[in-house]
Amino acid sequence: MEDLSDFKILDLCSTIGFNGHVDGGLLIHPDREHMIYTLGCQIVIRNLNTGKQEFLRGHENNIACIVMSKSGKYIASGQVTYMGFRAPIIIWDYAKRSILHRMDLHKVKVQALAFSPNDTYLASVGGQDDCTTIVWSVKTGKSVCGGDSTVKSAGNVHTIKYLNNNEDMFVTAGVENIRVWWVDAANHKIKAADCSTGTTRRIVSCIEVDADDQYFYCGTTTGDIMKVNIHTQKLVSLGPIKSTSKFSCGVTAMKLLKTNDLLIGTGTGKVKVLKTTSDKYLGVKNLTGTVTGEVTSIALRGEGHQFFVGTKHGHVNRFNLIEFTQEPVITAPNKSVSDVAFPSGTSQLFATCSGDEIRIWHTLTSRELLRICVPNMTCNTIEFTEDGQSLLSGWDDGRIRAFLPETGKPYYTINNAHHVGVTAIALTEDCRRIVSGGGEGQVRVWDLTFHPMTQTFVASMKEHTSKVTCVKLTKDNRECVSSAADGTCIIWDLVRFIRKQMVLSNTLFQCVQYHPILPQIVTCGTDRKIKYWETIDGAQIRELEGSKSGSVNGMDLSASGKVMVTAGDDRLMKLWNYNDGTVTHVGIGHSGNILNVKFCPNLQYIVSVSQDGAVLIWKFPEEAEDC
Repeated sequence: MEDLSDFKILDLCSTIGFNGHVDGGLLIHPDREHMIYTLGCQIVIRNLNTGKQEFLRGHENNIACIVMSKSGKYIASGQVTYMGFRAPIIIWDYAKRSILHRMDLHKVKVQALAFSPNDTYLASVGGQDDCTTIVWSVKTGKSVCGGDSTVKSAGNVHTIKYLNNNEDMFVTAGVENIRVWWVDAANHKIKAADCSTGTTRRIVSCIEVDADDQYFYCGTTTGDIMKVNIHTQKLVSLGPIKSTSKFSCGVTAMKLLKTNDLLIGTGTGKVKVLKTTSDKYLGVKNLTGTVTGEVTSIALRGEGHQFFVGTKHGHVNRFNLIEFTQEPVITAPNKSVSDVAFPSGTSQLFATCSGDEIRIWHTLTSRELLRICVPNMTCNTIEFTEDGQSLLSGWDDGRIRAFLPETGKPYYTINNAHHVGVTAIALTEDCRRIVSGGGEGQVRVWDLTFHPMTQTFVASMKEHTSKVTCVKLTKDNRECVSSAADGTCIIWDLVRFIRKQMVLSNTLFQCVQYHPILPQIVTCGTDRKIKYWETIDGAQIRELEGSKSGSVNGMDLSASGKVMVTAGDDRLMKLWNYNDGTVTHVGIGHSGNILNVKFCPNLQYIVSVSQDGAVLIWKFPEEAEDC
């Protein structure tokens, strides 16, 4: 790991993203005003009224589970780490927004967590490489007792739940195992009893205990619900019995309402309220809704008059229980975000491309303003025109598509622009010429006329032997530079359409930038090096180590050329003093490989996008530009 203690840490303004792959990863605080969820290696506390975000940082890797105490005083989170290493659990003081305890006993992954009803204990279950259940004292942060999660013949444990009125009893369940546990804290012992389910074998994904601690309900991947008596540890009922009545793709999330009805979410995105009076689990009329993606978490607000549903597609929707109406709260990308672009002269908006979608966001509120979708395609690169009248995009089907940024309607399309997809795109300031790079290694030039709207092929420059990763133009539009995965960077003359200069390096170039004032280009790539080159003779001026581990994927220079930002597979964003070649600030927050990073035009913010679908907006430190 890189030592970051010598650098200033960048302030994170807001995030766009929701990790829907964490089961039960969405929580509503008892004050009814804050929503808590995970995004990569940090916990986001979001005010539901103002949209303001706060962050809890302490994990070095992805958070695998999160839980909140009944009183709302504490939050506990467990992470996943590398094979052979211990995975920590952190107990957070909610009021102080700080770490209370950090516990390291589980190996590789913490699977699930549960607080006791009076916040005395925290129970934790390890993943498949650990297979232990440990009870911790919340006051001291030390383990009270522990044991094996299951018998050797059973599968892994997936979920854990404390009883509502008993500090010393909890339930665990998973692959063909359901267990009730008793804690003897005085003697530091723990006892477990396996529940008898007869010939029934199920994989349990979620548990809910009734208010009287008599029974608990288990949602299964088969699409039925098991009701088990806590005191006798015997299966009471299983339903629905009919295969046509079972819930498609399993019951993935579950909450027990005050009316004793079950609120469930399924693998197909269905949200339903079910009666628990019979084993048929009939749905309550008119209380059914559908969301995008598999439901992974349901969180009740207050008494349950409102509830929030989180899905694997990165969406969070707010439901009203009585009318069962819904509205989106978070609509984050669920695929890798490959590019980000700002319109010229404004920091209020920016666009991202992810999979088959282009989205335009409001920077201050992180709200989605527009979504453009081209089904079954992949968008590789985007760029706003200088006048802001259109948004250009390059796609893997070899087309360049232009859209109107206000409505998202198609403006024009250049068919067969490249053979193996359009991978890079740049525009002149007068908006009359496009320079594009393709997966086959060609750089092509297109002229635009507006009355009538036509796109004319001008020239093709063929020297790269592999994918063009980046294309940038000079301010006078007479020259451009292209970087490619074949280890070459070529400066092209856009008047005669010939090569002016070429630089070679033993790397796969990922990005190239012109210095706005000096006759220099800056490159970065898979060799982890940032290199400065002369544009006149192609001589290398300087070489910096951009990363201790992994490729440097994205780079941007400020308009003055004083500050440079880089980011890559080490998941860190670094702010550099260009002239000194030193790192001044570091941004920590991404849990996936960072694919691109951009300064906003007036240097208020920096936006970074990553492979896990997260978009992070950072505050630009004013002192960096004054150096």
